[in-house]
Amino acid sequence: MELLLDPKLSIDQNAAVYFEKAKKARKKSEGLKRALEKFRDELLRIDEETIIESEKNKIVIHQKSLQWFEKFRWFVSSDGFLCVGGRDATSNDIIVKKHAVKGDIVFHTSIPGSPFFVVKSGGSIVPKATLDEVAVATASFSRAWREGFASTEVYHITPEQVLKSDPSGISLPRGSFYIDGRKTFYNPILELAIGKCDDFPDIVPSRLVMCAPISSVQKWCSSVYIVRQGDKSSSDVAKKLSKEFGVSTDDIIRVLPSGGVSLKRVV
Repeated sequence: MELLLDPKLSIDQNAAVYFEKAKKARKKSEGLKRALEKFRDELLRIDEETIIESEKNKIVIHQKSLQWFEKFRWFVSSDGFLCVGGRDATSNDIIVKKHAVKGDIVFHTSIPGSPFFVVKSGGSIVPKATLDEVAVATASFSRAWREGFASTEVYHITPEQVLKSDPSGISLPRGSFYIDGRKTFYNPILELAIGKCDDFPDIVPSRLVMCAPISSVQKWCSSVYIVRQGDKSSSDVAKKLSKEFGVSTDDIIRVLPSGGVSLKRVV
């Protein structure tokens, strides 16, 4: 390495200049190292779920890989059927186009701002209890919850009845569909429950938190709380439940309906 000396300065003065440069370079290096460590920790936080066991004074890191349905609204009915719904126009589009197949049942509300929910039948006959539960979920995760409705009209159809264009052939906006033919109607009450899943069938892992109609949550979950419309924010509720369920607040917020909520524990 070459050193450029200033002939106007003494050897000691030149040495002092390079000493200051070395100090600044060291600080930059340490700052870069800290930034890299922070970036690495952030990636770790995103890819893994960290649970702090305070009583043991240690951190246990559990690998968390999302199932495909966790990108959407979802629950397992009390009869064991996976039910998946959209979160917005884009996910509604994906649910109907990609995940609704012949033999499945599709739910929607009669008002705008609703998820499309699909019961994955797997070729089996879907019992009435499951149909009633999906009607409740469709209503509760719709705009009706945020607007404070006690109930709203819901209907179900087959995937073949859900068309991407109206009778004139004009394509509809993303997340919108034309329903062709007869509908089966429901008028469910908006009411949900939330719990940590214990004993699912082989559909999904048991570590997940589920927010769904009460009968399905009571079937598969422990530490069940009734979720009704209220004045508490999702973040406040998530803080309360994250420690009890041993999951992050984001995992709780992700499954709650949009709008104010209240909690009541089922003893």
